[in-house]
Amino acid sequence: MEIVEWKPEYSEEFREMNIYWLKEFFWVEPHDEEVLGMPEKHIIKPGGMILFAREEDIILGCVALMKIQDHVFELTKMAVKPEHRNKKIGHKLMRYTLEYSRNQGWDHLIIYSNRKLENAIHLYKKYGFFEIPIEEDNPYSRGDIKMKLNLS
Repeated sequence: MEIVEWKPEYSEEFREMNIYWLKEFFWVEPHDEEVLGMPEKHIIKPGGMILFAREEDIILGCVALMKIQDHVFELTKMAVKPEHRNKKIGHKLMRYTLEYSRNQGWDHLIIYSNRKLENAIHLYKKYGFFEIPIEEDNPYSRGDIKMKLNLS
């Protein structure tokens, strides 16, 4: 398995993986539709990145880094295809994502999540994210927890 960077031909895989898990646990919000429908516009062009776990020609999972402001990015849209879960792909994506973010010289990452996603929250805490207050500008109605990781 390898981690590869965004290519336009991966856009449908990115959308489908994320729509699947959102419907599995919650619902798809307008903000999700906008970002997932135009990832190049909302993530790549502003300076973010989408990373994919790939095995040969098969995409297994993904994670996005969306620019919030200079040197501050949201770790978002992390998904692993159901048939590839429980294989530590999320851990591999997280390790690579943190190394990538530090190499970019970014200050910190934030995550909006939901306490219902216990495995995800556990993963985030394992890699050093800690809970911070949610401000009024939370883009997700389902987001009931905000976390931060200082990269320096």
